[in-house]
Amino acid sequence: MRSPLLVVLPRLNLRFVTVLAVALLFSPSMARAQASDDDLQRQVIGAIRGYSNFTIFDDVSVAVSNRAVTLTGRVTMPFKRNDIAARVAKIDGVKDLVNGIEVLPVSIEDSRLRMRVAQAIYGNSTFWHYASMVNPPIHIVVERSRITLTGCVNSEVERMLAYALAQVDGALSVANELRLDKIR
Repeated sequence: MRSPLLVVLPRLNLRFVTVLAVALLFSPSMARAQASDDDLQRQVIGAIRGYSNFTIFDDVSVAVSNRAVTLTGRVTMPFKRNDIAARVAKIDGVKDLVNGIEVLPVSIEDSRLRMRVAQAIYGNSTFWHYASMVNPPIHIVVERSRITLTGCVNSEVERMLAYALAQVDGALSVANELRLDKIR
């Protein structure tokens, strides 16, 4: 006759193995879900940067949570808002899309300010290497003569120099939202 302890042990082992298997089954899927949100965010950013009408005068941010994509920022023309959303919606794996991109008001003076700031920054020898990039990292958003610098630069010196160069005639204010990040 078998000992009661030997009969209980296999049941405990079976329960333990079952619990362990379930835990392992869900654990990698949670890690995959997080990684897939990160991968999806990289794909969305790539789609936006690859959009031929996306310029240094537009700024779009991306947030992804549980495969739901939220777009925020500002663009210079209404068709850009729609085109960017359409490009993102086509990406495999996008479960939901919230398009919070705003369209900047049309203004000749704002357009002139954009050009003056772009020339001041990208015409400076410190930023020539950025100007030669397919997607220059410093974005210049102008709304009602108020300038906002977004994007990223390699150093605090570049960040402060860009801010100083953006102080052009006609600007009511300049907000420096440039982040520090190593740009290749």
